[in-house]
Amino acid sequence: MLAIIGAIIVLACVAGGFVLSHGNLATLWQPYEVLIICGAAFGAFVISNPGKVIKGAFSGMLGLLKGSRYGKKDYLQLLGLMYDIFAKARKEGMMSVEEHIEDPAASSLFGKYPQILKDHHAMDFICDYLRIIVGGNMNPFELENLMDVELETHHHEAEQPAQAITRVSDALPGFGIVAAVLGIVITMGSLDQPPDVIGAHVAAALVGTFLGILLAYGFVGPAATALEHQVADEAKYLQCIKVCLLATLNGYSPQIAVEFGRKSLFSTERPGFSELESFLKDNKTA
Repeated sequence: MLAIIGAIIVLACVAGGFVLSHGNLATLWQPYEVLIICGAAFGAFVISNPGKVIKGAFSGMLGLLKGSRYGKKDYLQLLGLMYDIFAKARKEGMMSVEEHIEDPAASSLFGKYPQILKDHHAMDFICDYLRIIVGGNMNPFELENLMDVELETHHHEAEQPAQAITRVSDALPGFGIVAAVLGIVITMGSLDQPPDVIGAHVAAALVGTFLGILLAYGFVGPAATALEHQVADEAKYLQCIKVCLLATLNGYSPQIAVEFGRKSLFSTERPGFSELESFLKDNKTA
């Protein structure tokens, strides 16, 4: 939603300022310039990126319309799941959670949190490391190093679509100049025409430069930055899981282990201590 609002603000301010300066919006509509700039930028994007990055970029851009997936309610659900798993393991032993992590879709523990079940990255991360903990073959330091390697790899992979879109943003002003130069070529071939015709050709050429810069700094560049924020949000979500798992592996009680996870969150998404405690009590009695 914020992406749509921001785009409307950009368009309203640019178009509004142009009209207030006695400009005619119709002169900005140059479909051939749009074809040259956007088509060339998309072609360069396809040339420079593998299929998985192209697919990730498009899905990420669509995801911007939904906003961040990780808010306070999502973290309450996550911490509630972590607490339930740790409480069961503490009461019945770590082997008691094995059947739940082998088939999470049929698990009564995971079934209480359908939103987390839909997040395959989080589910893989939770289940994989619970399997290792159940096996009991790694100490906390070794497990933390393994987690860090996986998180670094995942973060690098998740950043690739945003970096690819950033490079498109960097190239758009150049493609705007390409469109402008082609417009000047057309103008030079029309020097025998009346001044109003030549002026129209020059205006169309300048629109190419204008569109390249506007698309780069008004839309594509900000979209890439927004994607980077989404990647950071997902990284924080996985880091919260990591902190909780390491805390329970170090022998802390379920309540303290999820408190470790809560403390790792940004202040804007972090539930309060009493808020989390109330949620855990209500969830336990539900």
